[in-house]
Amino acid sequence: MKHQFIAESQVSYSIAALCRALRVSRCGYYAARTRTPSPRTRRNADLLQRIRRIHTQSRENYGTVKTLRALRAEGVDCGLKRVRRLRKLHGIEAKRRRRFRQASAARHSEPPAPNLLNRDFTASTPDRLWVTDITFVPTREGWLYVAVVIDLYSRRVVGWAMRERINLTLAVEALTMAIRQRRPRPGLVHHSDQGQLYLATAYRDLLKAHGMIQSMSRKGDCYDNAVAESFFSSLKNELTWHRSFTTRDEARSAIFDYIELFYNRERSHQTLDYVSPVRYEECNVVA
Repeated sequence: MKHQFIAESQVSYSIAALCRALRVSRCGYYAARTRTPSPRTRRNADLLQRIRRIHTQSRENYGTVKTLRALRAEGVDCGLKRVRRLRKLHGIEAKRRRRFRQASAARHSEPPAPNLLNRDFTASTPDRLWVTDITFVPTREGWLYVAVVIDLYSRRVVGWAMRERINLTLAVEALTMAIRQRRPRPGLVHHSDQGQLYLATAYRDLLKAHGMIQSMSRKGDCYDNAVAESFFSSLKNELTWHRSFTTRDEARSAIFDYIELFYNRERSHQTLDYVSPVRYEECNVVA
């Protein structure tokens, strides 16, 4: 491994300096370069190439466990420790931003609508429990606000909308898209925080018109809507924190691609036994 590190680092440092730092004989290093690589070295090189490809395809969001799952899905027989060691040795890390920490105790006031989920984010069938929320993405033109509606059964984003202002239209457009695409039966539970948009008469009338039951988090408690918060954390970790968008249109295009082409159809989820939301629905929903 030391010889491999020297070979990869000699563009930036001299071989002599690298050998001194790693306490490796220069004669031994040059002799090793001329030897035929061992079968294990060749297997590691092949595995590393596969790991790097999966890392790129996952938009640098997979950790060791998901990488191992992807490798085994391709028929590659390897162990968790080996994958972890190769990732660490070659600096392959998932994109992450510091996790949110609640600054003070949440205020447990009663919401205008009952908290029907009570932090139970499981659903046995599609389109029975939806969660929704809004976030913002910075661009050089200003904020771009993003609203999403997520089905708790498959964690699929079933509705979304983007606008340059946070207003009732933004929330209604995301919900309308979800209704149009999924056509849920009456009785669906719609869960959100206590934002003014979700308390608006027009929004609540739309819910009632489609037989939806409104549920709301306790005030100031983000954990009551943890799935929506988790989605926005993934969106920012895997896309927006690592890019600078010149225009809102550029951000819209990238977010559309992330939601519809990557998150819904390709990104594996631990809660779904490491398959994508679309794949989970295809394998589990009986027509």
